[in-house]
Amino acid sequence: MHALLIKMSSLGDVVHALPAVTDAAAAGVRFDWVVEEAFADIAAMHPAVDRVIPIAWRRWRKALRASNGELKTFFSALRNLEYDVVLDSQGLIKSAVVARLARGPREGFAHTVAREPWAAFAYRQGHRVPTGQHAIDRQRQLFASVFGYTPADACVSGLEQGGARKREVMLLHGTTWDTKHYPETMWRALAQSVVASGYTPVVTWGNDEEKARAGRIAEMPGVRLVDRLPLAELTRQLAQVALVIGVDSGLMHLSAALGTPTLGLYGPTDAHLTGCRGARAEVLQAQTPCSPCVDKRCRRYAGEPVQFAGAEVMPPCFGTLQPDRVWQAAQALL
Repeated sequence: MHALLIKMSSLGDVVHALPAVTDAAAAGVRFDWVVEEAFADIAAMHPAVDRVIPIAWRRWRKALRASNGELKTFFSALRNLEYDVVLDSQGLIKSAVVARLARGPREGFAHTVAREPWAAFAYRQGHRVPTGQHAIDRQRQLFASVFGYTPADACVSGLEQGGARKREVMLLHGTTWDTKHYPETMWRALAQSVVASGYTPVVTWGNDEEKARAGRIAEMPGVRLVDRLPLAELTRQLAQVALVIGVDSGLMHLSAALGTPTLGLYGPTDAHLTGCRGARAEVLQAQTPCSPCVDKRCRRYAGEPVQFAGAEVMPPCFGTLQPDRVWQAAQALL
């Protein structure tokens, strides 16, 4: 069976779909994949993906008229083949529109469980996959319902890599929401613990704010600062380090999917729903009464201000994940 998968963004969402692709491949399904151009290299890494069709909606929507030529090229690639199934596993209106343009019977989440209910009206059939469970589990159940098989017990991304690893620990400090950021003073203390244990902490960056933060962390003796890298090269480095410690971000999920020992730090977000998954991945969830609040702003904390190294901890829930505790948990993965 040849299917078109529409799972465009974000990086974390793309990674969450990988185990479902692995399941379906074992049942004889091959895929073409529509994905945002920034994440095309990740989709192409999966052995069950024959063709990646990059979409640049994030860029095109800023200048639709100037992007007319690229839009025509994308539409031509999308319409090039007729598929046995066109699966929108994102459940958004924008992804449903792409599914509607493709050739083949369209399937996805039912309107009662889709992230944007109106998306489901573009499908031939909607599948009722219960909410309130991990994103990876929902993807695996959706694919199983669409293609008619029972998923294996093992959760395999298809990107797992072996080989020798460097004595380096990658500290993934960058993320989107302000509340998901682990405090900088704690990153610096954590870097000290890494160096004291005979490993080299590595920090990199993806934008100007992260560059400034990475530079300050790298002021600690023994920390290696890596310049901004293309995603393909960063993926290669993630697969080579001894350990990754990161906040809830797409790169942290990618590290876990690669089979790299990975420790995820969760403050306001819910590890039960989006915790990193992998053969050697673990999570630490903040333990305040208001966590996980799943809120981009800290407005539920009612306790006393939390201090670390002379600075206020924001968000305060990360005060329950002190660097000593984090490094102790990290060492168990080494």
